[in-house]
Amino acid sequence: MTRVVLLGASPGPDTSPTGLRLAALPGNPSVAERLRSQLTTMDPRPAAIESGDVAAALRALADVAESATENLFIIPENSVVHDELIYQISKAKRGALALVAKEPRAGVTEEAQEDSVQEETVPIDEAEPEIGLNRLEGLPVRSRVGKSRVVSVGTANHAVTRPNAVLLGPLHVSARNAPVLAQTCRELAEMADAFGADDDLIQLVVFGLVRNGVSVGIRGRRDLFYRRVTTQEEINEAGAEMAGMNEDRARLDNAVKGADGFFTTYFVSTYSRFIARWAARRGLTPNQVTLISIVLGVAAAACFATGDRPWMVAGGVLIYFAFVFDCVDGQVARYARKFGVLGAWLDATFDRFKEYVVFAGLAVGWVVSGNGDDIWILALAAIGLQSVRHLLDFSFGISNRRKPPSPLPTVPLDAPDDRSLRQALVRRKVERSQGLRGVLKMWTRAGKFRAVHWARKMIVFPIGERFAAIAITAALFDARITFLTLVIWGSVAAAYTLTGRLMRSLV
Repeated sequence: MTRVVLLGASPGPDTSPTGLRLAALPGNPSVAERLRSQLTTMDPRPAAIESGDVAAALRALADVAESATENLFIIPENSVVHDELIYQISKAKRGALALVAKEPRAGVTEEAQEDSVQEETVPIDEAEPEIGLNRLEGLPVRSRVGKSRVVSVGTANHAVTRPNAVLLGPLHVSARNAPVLAQTCRELAEMADAFGADDDLIQLVVFGLVRNGVSVGIRGRRDLFYRRVTTQEEINEAGAEMAGMNEDRARLDNAVKGADGFFTTYFVSTYSRFIARWAARRGLTPNQVTLISIVLGVAAAACFATGDRPWMVAGGVLIYFAFVFDCVDGQVARYARKFGVLGAWLDATFDRFKEYVVFAGLAVGWVVSGNGDDIWILALAAIGLQSVRHLLDFSFGISNRRKPPSPLPTVPLDAPDDRSLRQALVRRKVERSQGLRGVLKMWTRAGKFRAVHWARKMIVFPIGERFAAIAITAALFDARITFLTLVIWGSVAAAYTLTGRLMRSLV
């Protein structure tokens, strides 16, 4: 569960149009009715905070955060938003995540701005802090955001270096950061007189979190809708615009993992998402799709076990589609939002089962074709290598989760500007650019080049590339070539991965 907090109007006159209606949407719901119905599955009794008195609102939010044992989802009550955007923000794995919009640039779409850092005539290190006076969607532009997180936030009386964005509204804070949120809100309440009448409550909260060293990640609206509304005209515009957007397509695209390998991205996910939607709409569960994948994998192994060329080609086709449905089961789960421990266990376990039963089928096919039984040495080598790689992956993942996040610099909440914060960030950047950290950072930056990005994806020999290698080499050559490919490529992948993880463990 997630604890939902609904914020009333920002400091100043109460213009929240929660009783006005969205005529363009089915049922003609009011803004408040629609938002509460959207949040019911997360929290049937959300906390409602009136924010006309900023100090009282901050103390009320601190009380909620202190008593929270789950993640917090904070959103203004005059929000018109897609269900899918709420879902994506509330399921974020970051310690804190805010929805932002960057100041528009001529000829650049909002989606393109999210993936770029604005070019500026004066280097950021030489820029003077300022009080943001520009406005975007009714909010003062007083936040500085980078490519992945909020760098600094200002207020009407706290200058920020080169503000370039607004904090739109929804804010997700993990349970581990709830105590920091509570403490921050109480500190902010004590200095409420230092804020201006146009300072937004969400902006003030993020201002405090960032200055207290919390990493607040960012995301944009992308192909989904969010807007705060204050008049009936704005409500009508928002309802019409939102009704004209394809939320289902955005949900479908989100069902595909963004960090997949080259083969999966270009030869599977281009169409597997549509199979997933078809399956989900007909009531198929992720576990049932997993069983289809298992059956196809076993059938491929049986074809390979014959040793005959036509059946080897058929086996290659079947193992390819076994992998396709292996992707589809996760996409069905994400699209239909049907997750379970059993499904996760089945998916991980039977991925290995399919690989190993196919290895056995290839070896049997080689032997029955009269080629000798020395192929079992290569088969066992491939199984052993893959088992060791999975063991290393699992153990490193467990150890990495126990590693505390690298702390960010802090600055007093009453500091008039963010100079000291920026200077601390520069020092941190220099420190993290030395030694092993510098090497790792350089390698990470190299990923901005498309060829390097995909080379790094492929060298680790992910499951998509492994199944593709099996399908192609078995269909066109023979089992010996398949096993040699698996062992050689797998050894290179193991060496590369182990080197990287050793380096990351030492920094």
